[in-house]
Amino acid sequence: MHNDIKEGILEVVRAVVPITIVVILLQVFLISMPWILFSRFLIGVLMVMSGMFLFLQGVKIGLLPMGEAIGAELPKRGSMFFLLFFAFILGFMVTLAEPDVWVLVGYVDSVSEGLVNRYILVASVALGVGIFVTLAMLRIVLNVPIAYLLAGGYILILVLSFFTPADFVPISFDAGGVTTGPVTVPFILALGLGVTAVLGGRSSMHDGFGLIGLASIGPVLGVMILGIIYS
Repeated sequence: MHNDIKEGILEVVRAVVPITIVVILLQVFLISMPWILFSRFLIGVLMVMSGMFLFLQGVKIGLLPMGEAIGAELPKRGSMFFLLFFAFILGFMVTLAEPDVWVLVGYVDSVSEGLVNRYILVASVALGVGIFVTLAMLRIVLNVPIAYLLAGGYILILVLSFFTPADFVPISFDAGGVTTGPVTVPFILALGLGVTAVLGGRSSMHDGFGLIGLASIGPVLGVMILGIIYS
């Protein structure tokens, strides 16, 4: 336990301290922001480090084991529908819990002055993740090469980009990025590894990874389709 805490602290320090040093150097030699603003930044750094430490411990203690346990149990029920249905539900719900998604939709709602409803945007992103997590699980069960799904997904993105309003294209790609956040990634990865662990003849390295790459295609397509509907 002591080693886990020490390792968690080191992870947080390695993640936050370098950018903090850069900002301090900019403050001292170049920018010279008001000191009250800079002091808020330093306080924020301490809060971020504390939050990241607690979050990482929560992921290791709760999210990862639970994701693997659920992934291992679902195939044992012997129903393809059962597995795919709950893969969709889990993909959808974990996206709703992703803080990066809400940051993005908050900025979109602010810049568009309410033109794009934040809840509809979140729903389209979550639907995209849910659908592609489901496809990823189906790929594992049917042993379909991941290259086919990735190629098909990105070809579809390329085609839709010609029909999507220009304002929605960059939002859609950002939506694909924010879904690879600190909540979604560990849970979906653990889910996939749990499923491959109980399926005979499956390799965790070959079949258990790639879910995040597939899942990030869904939000891009979802927001593009939403943009076409809005237009």
